[in-house]
Amino acid sequence: MGSLSTTNVEFCLDVFKELSCSHAGENVFFSPLSLFYALSMILLGARGNCAHQVEKVLHYHHSAEFLKPRLKDSSECSQAGRMHSELGVLLSPINQPHSKYTLSIANRLYGTNALEFHQQYLSCSEKLYQARLQSVDFGQSVEETRKSINAWVESKTNGKVKNLFGKGTIDPASVMVLVSAIYYKGQWQNKFQEKETTKTPFQLSEGKSVMVDMMYQTGTFKIASIKNPYMQVLELPYVNELSMVILLPEGTANLDQIEKQLNARTFREWTRPSTLVEREVEVHIPRFKLTHKYELNSLLKALGMTDIFDQARADFSGMSPDPGLFLSKVVHKAYVEVNEEGTEAAAASGESVAVKRLPIRDRFVANHPFLFFIMDISTGVIFFAGKLASP
Repeated sequence: MGSLSTTNVEFCLDVFKELSCSHAGENVFFSPLSLFYALSMILLGARGNCAHQVEKVLHYHHSAEFLKPRLKDSSECSQAGRMHSELGVLLSPINQPHSKYTLSIANRLYGTNALEFHQQYLSCSEKLYQARLQSVDFGQSVEETRKSINAWVESKTNGKVKNLFGKGTIDPASVMVLVSAIYYKGQWQNKFQEKETTKTPFQLSEGKSVMVDMMYQTGTFKIASIKNPYMQVLELPYVNELSMVILLPEGTANLDQIEKQLNARTFREWTRPSTLVEREVEVHIPRFKLTHKYELNSLLKALGMTDIFDQARADFSGMSPDPGLFLSKVVHKAYVEVNEEGTEAAAASGESVAVKRLPIRDRFVANHPFLFFIMDISTGVIFFAGKLASP
């Protein structure tokens, strides 16, 4: 696992645990990659202790090779440090149109037009992140600004992420607002047939249950049984490079036990290629759709990123010569839809593989709460993380 993916996984699990704790018993869904990307844009202009806090929360401080000199008086954006250029390379193909899936990230900084911003920061954030700082008038035109931000996010997420900011949610005294939105709709490599979907009970906590549309198929998938805590790990590939990895507690185990043991090391062990074995598997997973919005100021402060929100201590001198710049609000919204859609497997290949399949099938029945991660297995980068507690 490369340095960038390691920092991504560590940051992902930190945020996941904070969200899971503050939303106990509820669904959780967010994009660590989108947030990681957005906060790295902030880091590009942060200095001093303010920058060190951001580096620590993003886990860049473990990777000395990333922490090269930041932007100086030079016009070269390469001065910013290796992590910025590597992130740019990773993210450049994401928003490209594709016939089989849709993946689009929308991150943007909105800064008050009452302050001046360094031209170098503006040009380098656009070059490295394909994103720019938008100058707006929070004080005099807060409602127009709110509508403008919402319209931009909706246009960047295929109309799926709507009304990111409700009326009255942006303070006219705001100085800088970070917006992070992402949309993904992927097609499975192996399609679930709609005729196989049935109404099935999904077990909630305390013996309660709800009826869900449970999708079903039998096919060859990578699966693992973990003994401590007792759970199954299943990889469901999409037609692009991404896969959904599901952690499903089994027997007497529950999600709390999995979450307590979940860290970057255990996650790597549970999901690495040598752990997952190709088997014929009966797969039962619910059809679901999640849209979640989080205001992340308090979460980021809890992780140690405090100075960026404090007007007296924030140091964004790499972004602006004005000392009054601080981050007013961080808002993140993510949308995911999981259904039967996918590409049809060729009949010929299915026939040829059938002879080699093991006679005993594994069963993977996700009829109770589970964790799921949408990630690039080859690089280890996590795009989305979630908990389905109640479909």
